[in-house]
Amino acid sequence: MYLAVAIIHILVCLVLILVVLLQSGKAADLAGAFGGMGSQTAFGARGAATVLSKTTTICAVIFMLTSLGLAIMAMRYRGVASVLGKGTAAPTQPAKPGAPPAGGKTVPAPPSQPQPAKK
Repeated sequence: MYLAVAIIHILVCLVLILVVLLQSGKAADLAGAFGGMGSQTAFGARGAATVLSKTTTICAVIFMLTSLGLAIMAMRYRGVASVLGKGTAAPTQPAKPGAPPAGGKTVPAPPSQPQPAKK
């Protein structure tokens, strides 16, 4: 299941990159290069959604869903607790005084600072 979602995710990524690069910007004409508006409207030309913009929206939604799905599947596979659901995180036990940390490495204490003499 994970492999199928990963393959779909990669294919959607490639299609999304291609579709975004094929689109022209809002002000793609010569006037847009110098800050001018190409039409008489206040906020630029707003036409009907093209096939490329609809494809971009669909690919973006699929990309977000597969990203979320892969993240959830990876957390469940590793057994890490998730913010989105219940996980099986390993219980943590408080460290005993004088015992080394969980990593097995001991951390040296910082050097003590000499105290100023009292008068």
